[in-house]
Amino acid sequence: MPTKEEYLQREIKHIDIKKHNTIQLVEDYSHMAFQARNLARASRIYDNMLADEKCSVILCLAGSLFSAGLKDVVVDMVRNNMVDTIVSTGAIMVDQDFFEGLGFKHYIGTPMVDDEDLRQKHIDRIYDTYIDEDELRECDMTVAKIADALPPKPHSSREILREMGKYLKEHGKNKQSVVLASYEMGVPIFVPAFSDCSAGFGFVHHQWNHPKQHASIDSAKDFLELTKIKLAAGETGIFMVGGGVPKNFTQDIVVAAEVLGKDVSMHRYAVQITVADERDGACSSSTLKEAHSWGKVDEGNEQMVYAEATMAMPLIVGYAYHKGNWKKRKPKNFGPMLDKQ
Repeated sequence: MPTKEEYLQREIKHIDIKKHNTIQLVEDYSHMAFQARNLARASRIYDNMLADEKCSVILCLAGSLFSAGLKDVVVDMVRNNMVDTIVSTGAIMVDQDFFEGLGFKHYIGTPMVDDEDLRQKHIDRIYDTYIDEDELRECDMTVAKIADALPPKPHSSREILREMGKYLKEHGKNKQSVVLASYEMGVPIFVPAFSDCSAGFGFVHHQWNHPKQHASIDSAKDFLELTKIKLAAGETGIFMVGGGVPKNFTQDIVVAAEVLGKDVSMHRYAVQITVADERDGACSSSTLKEAHSWGKVDEGNEQMVYAEATMAMPLIVGYAYHKGNWKKRKPKNFGPMLDKQ
């Protein structure tokens, strides 16, 4: 069997959309059929979000995206004002992004492997990608240390991720981090199921050792803060990679605002990249057309793209990046806005 060092040799390299001008390819896709044409339309819709000066863009992320090489795509989106708010799963932001911000790596592997041998060597597998479990435990304990320094009260995930971004700015070893870039750019990150990742292990450790006075995670505060963003933004567009909790959480803020007696518009623009199926009534939280019946997504500027994210996302974001409409946008600064409230 290979040694642990032999397993963990070839690093995952994150794709750089700045190097690949996808405009012509995507526009040629518009003359094709099936998912090529859907992807071209989705690219135009995302670019329209950026061109619309009234629109605030919410990016929703689910799945093993950053471990697969998509992290720098989102770093570029944040640093170039192509997104105003992020809603994500915990694994992406903590186990994958914060983890790499601490200086750790993901490695190229294979599903055709002896998983018991990996377990014995403390290597975790994400399909064809490997991650060092010992390093992941260091990530857990770093979150615990951050939690130990928080005031002993409930916090939104956004507030905790802001502190994690601050930690990376002061102690991080890899500046290519979405958590760090979002902290520096004032882009709030929400993780509605924050305990479902390395952060959960860190908070278990923190609360076990501080049973009477400890920090906790307030998911209702997450919902309220994101609803406040919708109220402040007015017109919104959502760019969803995967589905599940981030997608449904973001779509629901329209209804939440109405529950508060506020008159808000549905999300005007919506794009989703997914490989999920709608025939079981889910599609990882409904199709965009179905979401209109709930009063969440407007009609006319929505597009489903049934494709695998590592192939589709760089094309769509690369198209919008090279079109350049993001250069005219003004930062929304929703993070600092929430900090003042």
